[in-house]
Amino acid sequence: MDIKENTEALFSQLENFLKTETVVGKPIKVEDVTLVPFITVNFGCATGGGGQGSGDDKKQEGSGAGMGAGAKITADAVLVIKDDTVKVLPIKNKDNLDKIIELVPEIVKKIGIKKNKGKEENGKAKP
Repeated sequence: MDIKENTEALFSQLENFLKTETVVGKPIKVEDVTLVPFITVNFGCATGGGGQGSGDDKKQEGSGAGMGAGAKITADAVLVIKDDTVKVLPIKNKDNLDKIIELVPEIVKKIGIKKNKGKEENGKAKP
């Protein structure tokens, strides 16, 4: 595969990865509360390659190509909709994360239930 093919393959796959939902997440509904996460996506990629020289010299060096990519996804805020109240809570502030947990006690309860079920299935019941 040459550099052009590598680059085209990389960018054709980005179309599947980068969608609107990677910026505004899917709404999560728990009883009367709806949470909509807002996230930041940072993405970088690089590609490069080298070719062999021309001529019939048997000591010519080979050719090669390579590429790499990296991504960082961070949660920035959560839009909380409960009854007639709409709030945007930044996640980076610990107090706001506590507020989200207060607004949605059912999520905390469900997480606890799932955690305990997992331990019981592994034969390690929680005391």
